[in-house]
Amino acid sequence: MNTILLQPTDVLFFRDGRPMSGSLAGHGAAWPLPHVINAAFHAALHRAFHDQPDLGASHAPAGRDENGQRIYAPKGERDRRFVDVWSLGPFPVNAEGRWFFPRPADAQEAGTVAVTLQPARGHGANGAWSGSSLPPPLRYAVANTRPPEKEAGGEPWLSEHAFAAYLGQKDITTEKPDLHFLKDDAIFDREQTVGIAIDPATQTTGQGDAAGKIYSAHYLRLREGFRLGTAAGDGRNGEACLFDHLFEADQRIVVGGQQRVCTVESRRSEKLPLPIGATSFTKHAASGKCLVKWVVLTPAIWPEMLAERGGKPVRDRDDRPILAHHGGWLPNWIDLQGKVRLKAVEQRRPPRMHRKEWRDALQRNPGIQASLVAAIVPKPIPVTGWALNLQAGADNPGAKSTHLAVPAGAVYYFEVDSPEDAARLAAALNWHGNDSNPTTIKNRRSTLLGEKGYGLGVCGTWSFFPEAAHSAR
Repeated sequence: MNTILLQPTDVLFFRDGRPMSGSLAGHGAAWPLPHVINAAFHAALHRAFHDQPDLGASHAPAGRDENGQRIYAPKGERDRRFVDVWSLGPFPVNAEGRWFFPRPADAQEAGTVAVTLQPARGHGANGAWSGSSLPPPLRYAVANTRPPEKEAGGEPWLSEHAFAAYLGQKDITTEKPDLHFLKDDAIFDREQTVGIAIDPATQTTGQGDAAGKIYSAHYLRLREGFRLGTAAGDGRNGEACLFDHLFEADQRIVVGGQQRVCTVESRRSEKLPLPIGATSFTKHAASGKCLVKWVVLTPAIWPEMLAERGGKPVRDRDDRPILAHHGGWLPNWIDLQGKVRLKAVEQRRPPRMHRKEWRDALQRNPGIQASLVAAIVPKPIPVTGWALNLQAGADNPGAKSTHLAVPAGAVYYFEVDSPEDAARLAAALNWHGNDSNPTTIKNRRSTLLGEKGYGLGVCGTWSFFPEAAHSAR
């Protein structure tokens, strides 16, 4: 695994797919999403190793044999390369090497990591809020423990030290809060420019579809001393990582739209620069349950799952029926009644075990007895892209489908039957599993784009809204 710091040489452009014409600026100054950085790494690998076609190549499935096992095409008949490349981030990194992470949605007070939002019991059965507008399967509303203020919300970025204090339910005291709590404008600025549209057929202005068209665009400029912090690897067990040699000849990379260039500082690392979540829990005295929360570090995408299409049942790759699920804010691994559908995983997949065999083995593992009871999910982030028809037979070139991702900082609250199940749930949700000294990413809980850095999260514990304050209100 390599830790990679990207320093822009100019402004950067990260458009999110919304219209960019006339007065619409296209939202190009947003903080880059994980798949943008992953695509930049893939493009750099293709350029650097273009004369080594066998390097990083995947062997496309050519069908299944009589036992249902996949048959892989021989070398030379593959259609993809570097499919095992994974990445995470980017996160802001300052000149001192301090990493910053999105603020959790339940800690919304400036200059502190104290939890300000907590699930509150209702007066219905099992503490549920009867007659409320909570979407199923949520049981508890989340209430603010602070009095109303005109200026709500804290700084959107926490240092790694501050985030660790948040997970440990501790506060930090410092005479220099800007070391641990940063606003967006302390990290980057937004610049607006006006440009002239280019006709894609002739690559000129003022002709064809571009005649008389101008546009306005927002660009992102990092403040002095800040860089984009990422990490990447290629999944090659026992072999030298491709990223060890990627930037030896040229320490530059093209990132985002309009071919913007960043210089690269890459170093081999055995420790991922991410917060470490809790792995053990005790029962809450009043409820008799273990209270586990999952905080999303990177956006996650959970698509709608259809049980039928064209009047016929839909089945997965292992020929099992698909269960209908609306996706969106609700993870696909939680059913519509709130029950967690994840299995307890005690070990990693053996290196040479077939994926189907491993998935069948997982299905025989015991389930985790846990239920989702509350959630804080901020506004979704649109995720889209563009597929290029670079080779004959490429599928669906053009604009990709737009997904709405749950943003980083979202918090999901679970009630778990026992400390053993709570530990299993944390091992399934923490990006590092139950390893307290992790050297690799074990869990990506986004249904889509997990290998591109989506769906990383950490676990902590939570408490109910104070009963006395609840009764007073």
